[in-house]
Amino acid sequence: QVQLVESGGGLVQAGGSLRLSCAASGRHFSSYVMGWFRQAPGKERELVAAITRGGGSTNYVDSVKGRFTISRDNAKNTVYLQMNSLKSEDTAVYYCNALKVESGYEYDYWGQGTQVTVSS
Repeated sequence: QVQLVESGGGLVQAGGSLRLSCAASGRHFSSYVMGWFRQAPGKERELVAAITRGGGSTNYVDSVKGRFTISRDNAKNTVYLQMNSLKSEDTAVYYCNALKVESGYEYDYWGQGTQVTVSS
């Protein structure tokens, strides 16, 4: 079992920056692929960024490439999302996700979400 707690959301002007954090409790954090998702009002949840277990590989949705950076610190059981040059369309609830597949079982955990609001 993994518990995820996001923090760092808030209200920011367009062009500004925020850094989201997701602290994980439980065992074997480094065995999970970690991701940040977001959901805007009236829209489906989308994957924003993901990072492999060791942090050596990352993926981003096209709309945030060059502006957002995902990273992780396995010693601190924490994953981060640095968001720069924020736009109004980045406004959403951001969720942290931990995922692994092991011995045919899928382990999929979500945080409660943190609101990011970008004013134009």
